[in-house]
Amino acid sequence: MRFDILTLFPGLFSGVFEESIIKRAVESGLVTIALHNIRDYTTDKHHITDDEPYAGGGGMVMKVEPIFRAAEAVLGEEGVPTDRDGPTQIILLTPAGRLFNQSIARELATRERLLLICGRYEGVDDRVREHLASDEISVGDYVLSGGEIPAMVIVEAVTRLLPGALGDPLATVQDSHFQSLLEHPHYTRPAEFRGWAVPEILLSGHHAEVARWRRQQSLLRTAQRRPDLLARAELTDEDREFLQRALGAEQ
Repeated sequence: MRFDILTLFPGLFSGVFEESIIKRAVESGLVTIALHNIRDYTTDKHHITDDEPYAGGGGMVMKVEPIFRAAEAVLGEEGVPTDRDGPTQIILLTPAGRLFNQSIARELATRERLLLICGRYEGVDDRVREHLASDEISVGDYVLSGGEIPAMVIVEAVTRLLPGALGDPLATVQDSHFQSLLEHPHYTRPAEFRGWAVPEILLSGHHAEVARWRRQQSLLRTAQRRPDLLARAELTDEDREFLQRALGAEQ
């Protein structure tokens, strides 16, 4: 998979993609990440990428021309995609986009190429959204200075879903949010620390019982902390019976 990132501040990415899982994925040829400075696609001598909004208002707006030039130059003969289901996607990172989650990460992991547009200042000329972007994504209901951190989030979340990115091929299916459930608790040595012991079941060696305990803990943790996720999860009759007993006992 190839990631192309359009940004005014490529230096913000320094080091982020040079460690851990993403570094290994790049070195193995599993992914390619290219940073493109939007200022390089301006035509004036001062490399201006923003201007005052029409009709007034606070802040500055990123200009449409350099963003279009950058996207078209980067994609070249491939052209600008218009279909959200196509192999290449142009994603505008914006607070108005659909809220990023694990389901969207899995969707994007099936694409061949993602071009991520990082907005700044008051926002991006809306003609970018209307006529260039094939998708719009937000990483949360809060304010950031630009789209660079959301771009990092998307690259990380998507990369780890690619076959071969993780050492354990089952790791992604055990992650939180994979089945709209939070992950079960984890413990490691020592078995006791300051009087706090690891749950006995994890030391028992009974794999079926351990799996059952982990499933139940995942269900309970999700019900207590993220009931909105639980509402979307696929539950068995055994799951529902457990939750009814466990949550009933807490009341």
